[in-house]
Amino acid sequence: MKNFLNISDTSIQDLTGILEQAKMMKNARIGLPKGTRDEGQPLSQHIVALVFEKPSTRTRTSFDVGVRQLGGQPMLLSGTEMQLGQGETISDTARVLSRYVDLIMLRTFESQTLYELAKYSTVPVINGLTNESHPCQIMADIMTFEEKRGSIKGKKVVWFGDGNNVFNSFLQAAEKFNFSLIFSGPKELDPSENLTENTKNLGINFRIDRDPMSAIKDADLVATDTWVSMHDNPEIKQERHNLLKPFQVNEELMSRASKDALFMHCLPAHRNEEATSRVMDGKNSVIFDEAENRLHVQKAIMRWCLSK
Repeated sequence: MKNFLNISDTSIQDLTGILEQAKMMKNARIGLPKGTRDEGQPLSQHIVALVFEKPSTRTRTSFDVGVRQLGGQPMLLSGTEMQLGQGETISDTARVLSRYVDLIMLRTFESQTLYELAKYSTVPVINGLTNESHPCQIMADIMTFEEKRGSIKGKKVVWFGDGNNVFNSFLQAAEKFNFSLIFSGPKELDPSENLTENTKNLGINFRIDRDPMSAIKDADLVATDTWVSMHDNPEIKQERHNLLKPFQVNEELMSRASKDALFMHCLPAHRNEEATSRVMDGKNSVIFDEAENRLHVQKAIMRWCLSK
């Protein structure tokens, strides 16, 4: 049984295989209506539980559509319906769900919830997002970069803003795919020390640069994320805005990157906050290609999880 929990837990051979599968499935669907099922219907007669403790637009829609295109049946379950770990242990929930479905995707808060569910589940589990990581998004980002610019190996990726869950998965991907990564953001929002302190031992070309103009020089890929969460209170939001304003991705900043640099944002975005609309809608932006590729890469992940 194969789980997809984090990029760091998956071999580079499997990661590249997933990306190749995603590209092939995407190409095979050119010109087809969205409801057309994929040839062979690899998830035929399979039921997939899509469990959301956190609300979602892209993850919910892309997994639901993906399961249908693969010939399977999606079962959407919200956090209010499930109440994971409240009233029933996560381990019991895992055992019960495993009797009903063939695959589980979980979008949750704490990574411990994900790992405990996977430990006791007898069917594969996919990480749809936790507070600590977002591997499906980064796989879509790498797929998007390689569609536009070729191999990401040896390229320079610069992250602006908060050292959050999306950045954490970028850092894990830097080791697997062998690209350099720069974090440019305020010290107060630095990435987790648990992840960054071992970067040299892992051979990751990683550094922190507080000067955005210096950090972005000759970048091949520029990425950012929203500054605030929907769960943040107004005081926290204002504080984060003040800290992150110097790291906004705007036209002046992007002009310092390589002329062929791509701009990515995992969405949803607060336009003219973390990035200006001119950048988001500019010629270097691939934000909607990223969003589409979530569908294709997640379909490939589901196929990989269920493959022998």
